[in-house]
Amino acid sequence: MAKSVTVDKRENEKKRLARRAEKQKRKEEKKLSPKANSLDDMIAYVDENGMITSTPPTENIKKEEIKQEEIVISTPKKEKEVPTVMKGRVEFFNTSKGFGFIKDLSGTEKYFFHVNNVMADISENDIVTFDLERGIKGMNAVNICFENEQKTGN
Repeated sequence: MAKSVTVDKRENEKKRLARRAEKQKRKEEKKLSPKANSLDDMIAYVDENGMITSTPPTENIKKEEIKQEEIVISTPKKEKEVPTVMKGRVEFFNTSKGFGFIKDLSGTEKYFFHVNNVMADISENDIVTFDLERGIKGMNAVNICFENEQKTGN
C-alpha cells in the first residue's frame, strides 16, 4: 500500500508541474503577441456626419463659425390658449360628503370634483360642462355647471 501512495504523489506532482509549465508558456505567448487592448485600439472618433470611426479626424475639416450674438436662449412665447370646455356625465355624487366623479364624454377619463366647485345643483347622470385643474392626486373638475348654462369664471 505504501508504494501506490508514493506513485500517486509522483503522478500528481508531474501533473501540477505540467500545468505550471503550460501556464508559463501561455503567459510568454501573451507577452510576445501584439496587444489588442491598447489605448489606441479603444479610442473611437466621430466624423463630421456623426458616424463613429477608428481613424482620427484630419485637420483640413471646414469648421462652421458661429457668432455668439446669433445664439438665442429663451423659451418660445406662449400663444394665447383658448380654454376648452369639457363635457361629462356625473357618474357618482355623494351629497352628504360633498364630492363626486364626472366621466368625460369624449374619453374614458373620470375626474374628481368637490361641491365647492359646482355652480348649480346637480345630481347623478346629469350632463355637465367643466374645466380641469391640477390637484394633489391628479386632475380635478372645476367650474361645473349644466351643459346649457353659461359658465362663470372665478
